[in-house]
Amino acid sequence: MKLTSLPQVYRHVNRWREIITVLSRYELAGWLGRVGPNFLKDMLKDRAGESLARQPWETRVRLALAELGPTFIKLGQVLSTRPDLVGVDLAEELRHLQTDVPADPPETARQIVEEELERPIDEVFSEFEDAAMASASIGQVHRARLLTGEDVVVKVQHADIRQKIDVDLDILAGLAHLAESIEEFQNYRPRSIVAEFKRALGHELDFLRELKNMQRFSRDFEGSETLRIPRPYPEWCSRRVLVMERLEGIKLFEKDRLADCCVDTAELARRGADIYMEMIFTRGFYHADPHPGNVLVLEGGRFGLLDYGMVGRIDEEMHEDFSEMLIAVTDQDPERLTQMITRVGSAPAQLDRTALRLDVADYVAHYGSQSLDSFNLSGALNEMTEMIRRYRITLPPRIAMLIKVLVELEGTARLLSPKFNLIEVMEPYHRRLMWRRYSPSRQMRKWRRFYSEVEHLIRVLPREILELLDQIESGTFDVHLDHRGLEPSVNRLVLGMLSSALILGSALLLAHKVPPVINLSWIGITGLSAWGMMGMVLAFALGLRVWRAISKSGKLEERHRNQRR
Repeated sequence: MKLTSLPQVYRHVNRWREIITVLSRYELAGWLGRVGPNFLKDMLKDRAGESLARQPWETRVRLALAELGPTFIKLGQVLSTRPDLVGVDLAEELRHLQTDVPADPPETARQIVEEELERPIDEVFSEFEDAAMASASIGQVHRARLLTGEDVVVKVQHADIRQKIDVDLDILAGLAHLAESIEEFQNYRPRSIVAEFKRALGHELDFLRELKNMQRFSRDFEGSETLRIPRPYPEWCSRRVLVMERLEGIKLFEKDRLADCCVDTAELARRGADIYMEMIFTRGFYHADPHPGNVLVLEGGRFGLLDYGMVGRIDEEMHEDFSEMLIAVTDQDPERLTQMITRVGSAPAQLDRTALRLDVADYVAHYGSQSLDSFNLSGALNEMTEMIRRYRITLPPRIAMLIKVLVELEGTARLLSPKFNLIEVMEPYHRRLMWRRYSPSRQMRKWRRFYSEVEHLIRVLPREILELLDQIESGTFDVHLDHRGLEPSVNRLVLGMLSSALILGSALLLAHKVPPVINLSWIGITGLSAWGMMGMVLAFALGLRVWRAISKSGKLEERHRNQRR
């Protein structure tokens, strides 16, 4: 499939030109970084004036996505949650994507607020700051005060952001369709990734979903002395405008301000991690973006969480799978962990299970022998993710997001306390989860589900068997065979037969000296059929092509290796 065969190319010519220009510049920078002379490496620069050719590959990917705009920034943020697809190093780099973009003019922001709330701003707010306090890829935030006196922040979606994102999503869908036809990318399921990204971005563009997430967290942590959720104002919220309570506090990366407050940072890190363990292992509903900018330390040592656009959900089955993996590591059971990885993830058909089992055994031997107080959870999760990616095993999005959150949570907590260990905070919740898993009520629910499934099977099985027998008896029973991957083999077979036929025909022409003939008396050859020689040359070229195709596929060599084994 060619790029020009995609209908998206013709629908969005200008945007395609912009994307190709940016990608070409960064690819040229990569080539210069590998082979270019030093004086040319500084030819291409990023927005900050730094040489692109001297940047690592992962940094150039991040910079290219940032330059391509909001959709690609969000794509990078989604891919940062999938180290099993893009690798740990690139996922870590994509977590640093800067989402600061120029804010819309004040009159544009005011117009959007008035259109969404269907009334003038003065009828809702006694104060509304025209200058945005922050502006990200999707929206910008303004300080305001309601007529009732509450200090709030107003999150306003950028103008025309939906139209811009729809164009980019259409282009990404075309690129994914193109990637599906390339064998190297098929295991990564690009169309599924784009579909998942489109769904996640659609949720983030709907501020009413973020409102519902905030309301859910407010119910779960009502009366909590550790966590404070900003109060939303549903009556002043819409799909493009979100009004919530303004929290004043210290962000976790402001270490000097935390030091001036004389807070116990180690205790603060433990309490913050405990909140997340409560969300994940007890509530099954958690805030999925715990980077330092989204966490505030409020007066009295309480935490405040910001930005509820990205959340995660965990059901009982996922709890069980995650617990099984941890138990397999701590019990040093590589066979059990290998089975869990291949059961939870989507493994390719050519998976080398023996090599995977050996790598898992090494992994378990390394981490399973570590004591609890020295166990590096983020290092263990990152190494497992890298191993899974190496074998092209794709994790479910929910598992990948949970791993990303745990790694990011431990990194955020270590900003407060460098010696922080997340596994110590997780241990009580893990024990509680195991007790709940084997509790009588839980076993009773599992047996009820099993009984319901068996009852359904017993009810439908006789009817299905009778229908199958009726089809066999009436001669309407068909077996459909789907042949996949046979086209290259058939083409090689046809070329081989054609080459053989040419050799035989050319040999007969040469033997009977069919005219026109060529006399090469200077080397002692006379009566050489020109048609026979042409046929021999063509047959040799076809045979060489078949031999090269078979050699590149590696099938003959693989067969010989298997025979030697």
